[in-house]
Amino acid sequence: MRSLKHLFDNNRVWAAEMLQRDPQFFEKLVAQQTPQYLWIGCADSRVPANEITGLMPGEVFVHRNIANVVVHTDLNCLSVIQYAVEVLKVKHIIVCGHYGCGGVAAAMQTKEFGLIDNWLRHLKDLYQKHEAELEGIEDTALRLDRFCELNVVDQVYHVCHTTIVQGAWRRGQELAVHGWIYGIRDGMLKDLEVYVESADELDAVYRMAGKRL
Repeated sequence: MRSLKHLFDNNRVWAAEMLQRDPQFFEKLVAQQTPQYLWIGCADSRVPANEITGLMPGEVFVHRNIANVVVHTDLNCLSVIQYAVEVLKVKHIIVCGHYGCGGVAAAMQTKEFGLIDNWLRHLKDLYQKHEAELEGIEDTALRLDRFCELNVVDQVYHVCHTTIVQGAWRRGQELAVHGWIYGIRDGMLKDLEVYVESADELDAVYRMAGKRL
């Protein structure tokens, strides 16, 4: 399923009934660890993966960091991806950003923030890549939102370029990578319609043939 429509349906229910949730909801859950989904999202506390998709704990495996960035030298993120793909056998990896992301906004500035500047450098490189489009958006808020979208798309391909994901595809494992974005203002998810389920969909330079014997 390319759009995972049932997750968007669950999200709409969650957004409408959020304030009427059973306060003992989590106490009634049965522990489980058989997820079909790996969620790579922002560390922002307002974006809880399982709640906004209407999934139970145990149904979604989660990795979060500032601005939902996937860096090929980040062993933490890569370890999560490897465990999710090779051990849990997830079928979907969802990269989900959110509009108004503070990390993305910080990367658009020249102000010094400290240690995080080293992390935000990845986003500054991305901004430079799309500078012509972004600088053409006069409204600052709209420019930020567009940059948040472009960041998600870029990270989707970073996931696909990993040896972990390409190895799964070579083995014939069912695995798709999706790019979504979340609106904190209305609680709604948006499919950015970037979807990859095989190495054939990547630029040739990023396709890996595997180790030679």
